[in-house]
Amino acid sequence: MRLILLGPPGSGKGTQAQRLVHRHGIVQLSTGEMLRAAAAAGTPVGLQAKEIMANGGLVPDEIVVGIIADRIEEPDAKKGFILDGFPRTVPQAEALDELLRKKHLKLDAVVELRVNESALLARVEKRAEETRARGEEVRLDDTPEVLTKRLAQYRSLTEPLIHYYSERRKLLTVDGMMTIEHVTREINRILTALGALEPKEHEEAKSASKASKTAKKIAKQPTKKAANSAKPARKAAKGASKPAAKAKAAKKAAKKTAKQPAKKTVKKAAKQAARAVNARKGAKAAKKAAKKLTKKRAKR
Repeated sequence: MRLILLGPPGSGKGTQAQRLVHRHGIVQLSTGEMLRAAAAAGTPVGLQAKEIMANGGLVPDEIVVGIIADRIEEPDAKKGFILDGFPRTVPQAEALDELLRKKHLKLDAVVELRVNESALLARVEKRAEETRARGEEVRLDDTPEVLTKRLAQYRSLTEPLIHYYSERRKLLTVDGMMTIEHVTREINRILTALGALEPKEHEEAKSASKASKTAKKIAKQPTKKAANSAKPARKAAKGASKPAAKAKAAKKAAKKTAKQPAKKTVKKAAKQAARAVNARKGAKAAKKAAKKLTKKRAKR
């Protein structure tokens, strides 16, 4: 993913660039930062740039384009980069197009942060106050006088880039007066819809999502372990209840067993009585038959 952030000084380009770097793992190529680093190092080019920046001027194109050409060759820029503060003019944009063409690279999008210039002065003054409160040195271009000059330069030199990139269907405009969070969400929404992310980045996003799910799963494991630890206790409780259940069953069986002999005795006595009755009946029948036999013999 290769992007350009456009916007007047104080529009929040640096802040949004850092957020894109953090989210997508690309590098921020801020010509201002590179030039300030050169100025702090005291190199001839750095000293020249320092004087120009202190007066609110623009560093010559050949210096800036040379810095960009060298920087995008470094390994950390292979995955993608964000150009912050460059190009500032149409000739610089044309030089960048030629540079990317030679390197067989393409620009994915140009994000314009549109802001109300009257609100920028208060924003820059606040940034200067916060810098002083941290005990850091205020940037040379963070003064009302320099800002006024830079805004005039932006209108005359940089605003034509909006038309330049709009004609090439690269321009995406975001309301830079929203909160930082809202601006970030809108930029990411636009880039997602545009499909500016490379397939590899999508895979990494999926991997990050998978890692997040795994972390959540691991976080839940102590709860599952606790539940598993409770199982032996529940099992022991069930085991403890078994003897009571067995005792109850034994008591019931004893009652049943105690009743069984009485029932058997009654049944046995009934059978014996029945046999006795049948024997008496048999004796009577035999006596009667003997009498009949005797009468028949007497008649003869």
